[in-house]
Amino acid sequence: MKQITDTILMIRPVAFRMNEQTAVNNYYQKVLDGLSPETVNGRAQEEFDAFVAKLRSAGVNVVVVHDTKVPDTPDSIFPNNWISFHENGDVALYPMFAENRRSERREDILDVLEERGFRIDNIMDYTEAEDDGFFLEGTGSLLLDRANGKAYCALSPRADEELVIEFCEDFDLRPIIFEAYQTVDDERKLIYHTNVMMCLGEDFAVLCADCIDDKQERKQVLESLKEDGKDIILITEDQVNSFAGNMLVVSGMGGKRLVVMSAAAHKSLTASQIAQLEKHATILSSSLDTIEACGGGSARCMMAEVFLPRQ
Repeated sequence: MKQITDTILMIRPVAFRMNEQTAVNNYYQKVLDGLSPETVNGRAQEEFDAFVAKLRSAGVNVVVVHDTKVPDTPDSIFPNNWISFHENGDVALYPMFAENRRSERREDILDVLEERGFRIDNIMDYTEAEDDGFFLEGTGSLLLDRANGKAYCALSPRADEELVIEFCEDFDLRPIIFEAYQTVDDERKLIYHTNVMMCLGEDFAVLCADCIDDKQERKQVLESLKEDGKDIILITEDQVNSFAGNMLVVSGMGGKRLVVMSAAAHKSLTASQIAQLEKHATILSSSLDTIEACGGGSARCMMAEVFLPRQ
């Protein structure tokens, strides 16, 4: 199985703002005082367009779908939480914690991909779990090591253990399950998405091991990465706060490996971490300050990888 793709789906926002429904357990979100909703959305659109332009100029195939004003979906810019696309032609749809995020799931997006020549054979729909109050937010919750048949997941109100296990059985993956924490007002609280503190490349992993408070769980994650020969790049909790864990490796022009992150994430890295990363991929970064502040997510959250076979 391929670990990286050259095609990603991105959703251009029309009413981006801080989502009050997700802020209850996403402690990275902030209110930008004194800015009107129109200003916030305008800035987010500028950041989005500049980011897409950078990706395309590096040879990444970006499928952009425009969000709609109705229904109200302030977080539509983060599609990787509700959908994932797989090499065997499967599409997975995920149960979302925030009620207003459930409306992000749009069938017409699948039509767009089929029009672009991708094949969809089967839809694995996990969304019924929402009715019982159980959630699993796509590749925000699940870090898929497709090549080594594993799924890493930090449990949280948005990642239910039984759903993780069900997903792994369906997709023939070995679950690596743990809890990851951040300090909020001197209290240790669960991190809402795994992809905030961890990134997987083909031959490397970025990880904030300090977020995994349980020593046994930390050891299990590190051993699993080492077992697959990954070069482990450790980051700090401060760097996680700058979204340094929220990276994605994609394939650009001529198959060139790109590790994509925000400008804030890039700026937070040390010279030695950058050197370690650059052994494996070229860094591509773009300013996402407004999106990060209001949305509490960053570059990786904005990109849904498309691994579907061609028709």
